Amino acid sequence: MNKPIFITLEGVDGAGKTTHINFIQDYFLSKNIDFYITREPGGTPLGEKLRTILLYEDMDPLTETLLMFGARYEHIHNIIKPKLNKNITVVSDRFTDATYAYQYGGKSVDISTINFLKNLIQKDLEPDLTFLFDLPINISIDRLNKTREKKDKFEGQNIQFHQAVRATYLNLARENKNRFHILDSTKDILMIQKEIKKILDTIFDD
Repeated sequence: MNKPIFITLEGVDGAGKTTHINFIQDYFLSKNIDFYITREPGGTPLGEKLRTILLYEDMDPLTETLLMFGARYEHIHNIIKPKLNKNITVVSDRFTDATYAYQYGGKSVDISTINFLKNLIQKDLEPDLTFLFDLPINISIDRLNKTREKKDKFEGQNIQFHQAVRATYLNLARENKNRFHILDSTKDILMIQKEIKKILDTIFDD
């Protein structure tokens, strides 16, 4: 039996994470691998309530960061760790890398504060594999304008914000090359999914 792993999907808004999560789900079903799909902010009943507040209520960036980590603590201790302990692979749409990208990169929350909260909340938990769906910001904004009837407060930020988020993600990927796989979201969906399958096959071989 394959050892369960913790997989996260990250990227700027409009990069297609939802589509690729569905592909990953189908991949695991085809391999008869036990898995659980979740998301941040969210994942638990309390986390989902906080998600609505975080995505649509204005607040100080530090308050936002604290709430993100509060939701994350619930997520880790009620979903992620229990599932992994039961040999279930966990796939999360966003995790702590998103806090670095959006709250540090986009909103300039002090990085030492985020580092402290990460160590406090996560302890030794880190994703085993992170797919970063990368997309030029002009394409990201164009996709959002075409697909979102109502944007959340992050999606509705200015271009400078989104550029800072993308740059932070790419820096994180460069600093954590063993964990990150950067996928070019301008490519055809089938080509991207072929890359995802190739990476997953190296872990979940028959």
